[in-house]
Amino acid sequence: MNKRIEQVYALFAEAKQPLKFMEVCGTHTMAAFRSGLRSLLPERLSLISGPGCPVCVTANDSINKAIAIAGCPDTIVATFGDMIKVPGSTTSLERVRAQGGHVHVVYSPLDALDLARKNPDKRVVFLGVGFETTVPGVAWTIKNSAETGVANFSVLCMHKTMPAAMAALVSAGPIDINGFLCPGHVSVVIGSNAYAFLAEKHKVPCVVAGFEPMDMVGAIEMLLRQIVEGRSSVEIEYSRSVTPEGNLAAQRIIQEVFEPCDAMWRGVGRIPGSGLKIRREYAAFDAELIFSDIAIESDDENPACICGKILRGVKTPYDCALFARQCTPSEPVGACMVSSEGTCAAYYAYAKKRGA
Repeated sequence: MNKRIEQVYALFAEAKQPLKFMEVCGTHTMAAFRSGLRSLLPERLSLISGPGCPVCVTANDSINKAIAIAGCPDTIVATFGDMIKVPGSTTSLERVRAQGGHVHVVYSPLDALDLARKNPDKRVVFLGVGFETTVPGVAWTIKNSAETGVANFSVLCMHKTMPAAMAALVSAGPIDINGFLCPGHVSVVIGSNAYAFLAEKHKVPCVVAGFEPMDMVGAIEMLLRQIVEGRSSVEIEYSRSVTPEGNLAAQRIIQEVFEPCDAMWRGVGRIPGSGLKIRREYAAFDAELIFSDIAIESDDENPACICGKILRGVKTPYDCALFARQCTPSEPVGACMVSSEGTCAAYYAYAKKRGA
């Protein structure tokens, strides 16, 4: 590790400028804090967190819809645990459950499908949240439910795809990103070629990084080398798991069940082509259509919460008046404090005080 850090310092000295690298994935954010990596880097080489937490970027209106569905009679909402505490406009799935609503925490979409089989008199709605990493499993589950005739199972699709969001960040400003540590898990599915346009069109160096501290240091070194050499390309540090073309079988099942759509991202807004919706052939399993007439609360958020700006990398949790005061992991005000991959949760766990 020491030799790699020394190489980072040497390359940074050659770069002769302050630099900001965005670790897009929330797992990278946690790994950087947990390992103390940030404190080992040169002072003017900054790691900034991006919109790589799928729970955090889920728009408030989607949370409100999930809450409204959970309040319907003869309905069970099945969800990953991170979604339970995410606040909607006035309540959360956790509070709905405490008031008698049927909200079940599951560990996979197959658990939700099994729940539907065991409760044929209930409508089971799985909350499809996540990037390309989790999408193949949800696609397979929808296909399996169609093939086996589990008609009371459906998915509220809130899935998003990462490359379009990264393009939106570098196009919209005001943040100046000098390089991306591309998400390793997502890249296993989509491949490193998916980021080529960032390097070619936007001239931003990209390196797909693994999640061990040595992986991240290696990726930072590779980004610095690109900058020193005056080039922008897509490289793979996480070569033990990622290939340029990705997992073609996973991509095929995604394309069979889902199609691209525009999607709202918390803090970023509507990004064309960055979401997924269930194809017409599987419409019977689309909770968006099944519950199209349900009444949803107005899309109001706490005006003091700056989660959106934190997700864009233009603010840090230290800039939020609520951070570690009114907003804590046990009583979160914003989504960034809820998920184990959330930026505010990472700061709270490992660097609660400024300068830690």
